[in-house]
Amino acid sequence: MGKGLLWSAILIVVIVLGIGSYYLISEIRSEMAYKKLVENFEKPIPIKNIDEEYDVIVIGGEPEGVAAAVSAARNGAKTLLVENREDLGGLFTYGMLNFLDIPRNDDKRSVSMGIFKEWHELVKGKDAFGILGAKAAFKKLVDDEPNLTLSVQTEVMNANVDNHQLTSVKLKNKYGTYVVKGKAFIDATQDAEFAAMSKVPFFMGGEDIGIKDKRMAVTLMIHLKNVDWDKVKTAANSNTFGGAHLNDSVMWGFTKLHDDYKPVEEGTRLRGLNLAKVDDEYYINALQIFHIDGLNKHSKQEAIDKGKKETEHILRYLKEQFPGFENAEIVSYPEELYVRETRHIWAEYQLPMSDVWKNSDHWDSIGLGAYPVDVQAQTPHDYGYVISAPKQYAIPFRSLVPKEIDGLLVVGRSAGYSSLAAGSVRVVPTGMVTGEAAGAAAVLAIKHDVSFREMSKNKKLINTLRENLKKQGAFVDQFSVDYPYKDEWYDKSIQTLINYGLVVGGYSNDLFVEDKATKIKFAKMLKEGILRAYPEKTKELGDKLDTVIYKVANKEKDPITRDEVADFLTEVLIGKSSTNSWDLLIEKGIISGKLAQRISENKELQLKEMYAIMAEVIHYAEKEHSHS
Repeated sequence: MGKGLLWSAILIVVIVLGIGSYYLISEIRSEMAYKKLVENFEKPIPIKNIDEEYDVIVIGGEPEGVAAAVSAARNGAKTLLVENREDLGGLFTYGMLNFLDIPRNDDKRSVSMGIFKEWHELVKGKDAFGILGAKAAFKKLVDDEPNLTLSVQTEVMNANVDNHQLTSVKLKNKYGTYVVKGKAFIDATQDAEFAAMSKVPFFMGGEDIGIKDKRMAVTLMIHLKNVDWDKVKTAANSNTFGGAHLNDSVMWGFTKLHDDYKPVEEGTRLRGLNLAKVDDEYYINALQIFHIDGLNKHSKQEAIDKGKKETEHILRYLKEQFPGFENAEIVSYPEELYVRETRHIWAEYQLPMSDVWKNSDHWDSIGLGAYPVDVQAQTPHDYGYVISAPKQYAIPFRSLVPKEIDGLLVVGRSAGYSSLAAGSVRVVPTGMVTGEAAGAAAVLAIKHDVSFREMSKNKKLINTLRENLKKQGAFVDQFSVDYPYKDEWYDKSIQTLINYGLVVGGYSNDLFVEDKATKIKFAKMLKEGILRAYPEKTKELGDKLDTVIYKVANKEKDPITRDEVADFLTEVLIGKSSTNSWDLLIEKGIISGKLAQRISENKELQLKEMYAIMAEVIHYAEKEHSHS
């Protein structure tokens, strides 16, 4: 027995040592391959000879564009990738956004596979990557495809559309001007610039939920050297500025910097740090700059200038207050901002926030998303919020197909998602998943001589597309995942409210439905609900809505009853008070008979009951809006 235990122990040690050696060897090989990749990197150069016609033309050398072009080329299409900058990588390389937001499922596995995974492995497969290495990896993916032509430093002058069909694009580089025909086009620009040029309908910011001027903060990345990583790790583990989570390449946390750091430049703020380590270079995603128009060059340049000044002040503060930054120095500044939101195109299917909340699958799924729905702060006075943390959800092919214009797919953050759903889908790894799908779809549409709109309704072709994507490594298998409050009587009410951002579940997805509803919570939700579902009515009802808030301002913790809710609603929506407001709301069709039966007595409401009432108010406002 003793010998048996001894041999078992020896076997365990051998296995552990073997696994450790395997991972060590793998890491060494990865490091060597990466070094060779960077050493062999040659910047792309403008080309003289652009052919008159290509099967697939991809506009934008963002990561999503590289994925789209490589996918199309691998599927046999003669492909042109057009980029106006000198190098590939866009936001990753020019914006220095090198702390990866990788969507992961419940098993902590990345759901962004295929070409993103290939690229990720080329840059060593960690949560952070080197900027030069990223450029080299994107270039290698393109160079390895014989069907793919890259044209850098090339400006898109015009999109030529004939009877709603995109037919060609006018390009210009230092060698001349070219009109290039395409059988299919893919817009992979950050802001859907080519789609807008092609007259694809779109909305701005939160316009789909009545708040057009909603602008999430933009960020100028901070690039440092001479940071003592070990000291910063000690700070992370000792609750300095609230502490942080970490691994070997990134840290995220230090949230007390929100309040402890006092900005100098107006309209800026330092939030908690997302800190990435690449060799002896360090990148921080934390500097927020507000009230910037992401489509205006002058506004963006002002933000960069302001961000540079604030970065110098941030560095002085960190050197004095944050262990590990004593000797830190600024290495460089990004050429571009990290802009989180501008246009959203209208698509054949506008992915709603409720689909993300419900972890919904779709028959035409071309990949998965799973990142928390991160709505960044919009002013220096708010901190942003996480609406929910999905387990995983499907991205439909229909969401890449724009309304009105044929021959075009749109990928990346400006594709066919609601402004709230985009808070999750906007992360670049997910965008690369959509890019890869678009490239494969373009080839299939050309082969079968169908438009993308026709293809989006053809289940047989979509199944073929999904089978092809599965072979390329994408997650497209059908799935069924539960979600919070599924099949509860107020389930659909929550879906209605979450589509407008009126309820927020955070990382825990907890809406505290059993808690007491309060007067102030109801008053604020009523105002925001009317504003978002029927914005044109806000001016008319604004004073009434403010009056409701004023009446309960000093009663924040007071619970609210059914009849108090009814009184407020009749006062605002009907314009008169009644001895039986509840019955009047039913009579006017604002409250359904079914809900009236469920809440048949006057009592203090729970949040789930208030949510149900507010959902019916939203439906009423939507109906009135559609008739106006």
